Amino acid sequence: MQILKYLGRRLLVLIPVLLGITVAAFLLGHIAPGDPVDEALFRIGIQLPTEEDRAQMRTELGLDQPLPVQYVHWLNSVLHGDLGSSYITHRDIGQELMTRLPITMKLSLSAMVVVILFGVGGGIVMAICQGNIVDTVFKSISTLLLSVPGFWLALFLVTLFAEQLHLLPTSGLDQGLASMILPAVSLAAVNVGATSRFTRGNILAELGEQYIVVANAKGLSQRAVMVGHAFRNSLIPIITLLGNYFGGILGGSAIIENVFAIPGVGSYVLSAIQNRDYPVVQGYVLITGTTFVLVTICVDLLYVLVNPKIRIQGDKA
Repeated sequence: MQILKYLGRRLLVLIPVLLGITVAAFLLGHIAPGDPVDEALFRIGIQLPTEEDRAQMRTELGLDQPLPVQYVHWLNSVLHGDLGSSYITHRDIGQELMTRLPITMKLSLSAMVVVILFGVGGGIVMAICQGNIVDTVFKSISTLLLSVPGFWLALFLVTLFAEQLHLLPTSGLDQGLASMILPAVSLAAVNVGATSRFTRGNILAELGEQYIVVANAKGLSQRAVMVGHAFRNSLIPIITLLGNYFGGILGGSAIIENVFAIPGVGSYVLSAIQNRDYPVVQGYVLITGTTFVLVTICVDLLYVLVNPKIRIQGDKA
């Protein structure tokens, strides 16, 4: 019951955030450069449109109305589950995004698994091996990962593991889990480097606390102290970091999807940006922003599970 109350309060706080996301998504389609009217006319074969042609198309697209009126109409449609139709393909945007979103989520979750395994796991190893050769090598690798752009790493991995060694597919989703390995690693690499250093720093910071002295006095091994006490008590900031990274991974998947020809929402919105198909961009911002808000709620619930004192303090407040 307490968790439900906590969740209810969090949802109420997030309502203004969701409203802000709708405003940002709507305005983004109007402040972006270029005129979607010209692109829509070009798609139907009118390469040299007259002002009359532009005015007629603007009316058809609903762009002749005042901006606040357009926003109210758009928000009303969104609340009824209608994200509109593409200016270019005339297909339902909501249906397209819902078809592609599971693919992007699968890629993003695969990348998060890589971050947790190698980022958090690497940070624990670095903390346990503080000051020796293993720590030095891992810190060097994390620095390298932080320095390499994701798209360059993607091309390098394709060249090495697909073109040279023929171990993994170059693109698409035809080979199941194997098709996700290279995109997930490319997407997660920078976050692995940052997470490993962050985890190492937080664990080592906990070693100066009084409870660590007590644990050492009890004769516990260094590994037990590191993992069972220091790491456990540094989970809150690590969970926060991973939650923020998930939003970045979700938004940053567009380039990786394009490199590996993955039909997710990222590649869909890149095509929409090139064609000035702004309703698609609006729908993308709305969906990804809302997804990130839901991830934030999940992170809050993890706080409660990891540290019940957060719930108790919240109930007292």
